[in-house]
Amino acid sequence: MTRHFAHTRVACIAIAVVFLAGCTTFSKDGGFSSVSSVASERLGKDAVYIKTDEDRDAAYKRTHELLRKPLTMDDAVQIALLNNRGLQAAYGELGISEADLVQAGRLPNPSFTFSRTHWSDGISIGRTFSMAVLGVLTLPVAARIEGRRFEQTKLDTANAMLSVAADARKAYVNAVAAEQEAMYAEQVKDSAEAGTELALRMRQAGNFSKLDYAREQAFYAETAAQMAKAKQQRTSAREKLTRAMGLWGSGAQYQLPARLPELPKDRPQLSELESFAMQNRLDIQAGKLQVQGLATSLGLGKATRFVNALEVGYQNNFETDKGKERGYEISVEIPIFDWGSAKVARAEAIYMQSVNRLAQTAIDARSDVRESYSAYVTSYDVAKHYRDEVVPVRKTISDEMLLRYNGMLASVFELLADSRDQVSAVNGYIDSLKDYWLAETELQQSLGGRLPPAPNAQMQTPAPNNAPPTSANAASAGLDQASPSPETQSVPQTNSEGK
Repeated sequence: MTRHFAHTRVACIAIAVVFLAGCTTFSKDGGFSSVSSVASERLGKDAVYIKTDEDRDAAYKRTHELLRKPLTMDDAVQIALLNNRGLQAAYGELGISEADLVQAGRLPNPSFTFSRTHWSDGISIGRTFSMAVLGVLTLPVAARIEGRRFEQTKLDTANAMLSVAADARKAYVNAVAAEQEAMYAEQVKDSAEAGTELALRMRQAGNFSKLDYAREQAFYAETAAQMAKAKQQRTSAREKLTRAMGLWGSGAQYQLPARLPELPKDRPQLSELESFAMQNRLDIQAGKLQVQGLATSLGLGKATRFVNALEVGYQNNFETDKGKERGYEISVEIPIFDWGSAKVARAEAIYMQSVNRLAQTAIDARSDVRESYSAYVTSYDVAKHYRDEVVPVRKTISDEMLLRYNGMLASVFELLADSRDQVSAVNGYIDSLKDYWLAETELQQSLGGRLPPAPNAQMQTPAPNNAPPTSANAASAGLDQASPSPETQSVPQTNSEGK
């Protein structure tokens, strides 16, 4: 009766283990649904793992649909999620991790040993089937450890996807700002060239001093150098955006808007950002899973420190003078020289290393949030100051100078001098607007890819176009000796798609 009960118990354990091994199979999506859900919830975009020609064709078609019109910031992010090959390579970590999980949930293969010996009056045949029993007993724990690692890989991969999206957003802001600055630098250079030509005519007529003429020449030389530098910066920024979006060939011939998206009318009031980051950041969630997995692994290491190898085998031997011989054998590693202390110490050191790294990640994340929020607030205030104070005052000065010029109370060179003062104001506004959008992206990234909802957020409205006139208008007015039209240099207008 006791023997029958023992056999039944062994059979039940074997069936349970086999059932557990059969439950660990490959998923349909390879864990990618977690990444795509993060892209949808935090970015409002679609993440695609390209595995087949059909996937590649669909991504190609959608990319070219987005490239048919001037790119918005959202378009640049979506194209990067479709085409960035580094991101596609990062998705491969999901397949590697899932393969490790499936492997950990499978029974170890048994081994078969066959031997045949003979002597003068007989032969001996030995047949042994064996299996690593320790691997079978620790199978559930090993599967749980790899399961946590798979979940950690999902979080790490989703975090890599958010980083690619943030890089594309930053590259877009820099590229559009560089485009805008290059266009304005070319306008300033043209006006300086016109002013130099006017100064030369007046110098030849004897109505202009050598010193004043030299000043006009110097200004023209400086603007020519600045224009060349701005064009190179435009090329560099555009190529960075192209790399971030993963485009090449004809796809790299995309069109950018002439201006950055306008500054929001009101800055959202955000609070409890550190707590939001602790709950929302994927690297912190992945670090927690790693610590939990290592804790489980440490417990497994302590449990098996003395029995590192345990094998059970079934023997079926035959000798000519003895006949068949059946039985079993157990192979155990005897801890004489190695008691497993080094193995446990290594596991404990790795565990404490992971704990401290997680703590440091949390500390760095909190500091990153505070720093990013400070930059976000400051850049908004500076850009708002340029929009509401500096640019309107400069426009008022320009309007008054034009009135005096039309009333013959100011010379064309006084008008040119005023236009030069406008250069710093316009460039300052472009830079401050670029800094704001970059700061917002940094803040989103520090919070885990998105800003917390602002319950009292107001709708964004465009700011008035209070930009000053370009110096090109003033120079042309002096050359034509006619009343200039009060055309103004355009400052970025609202683009709701770009936010």
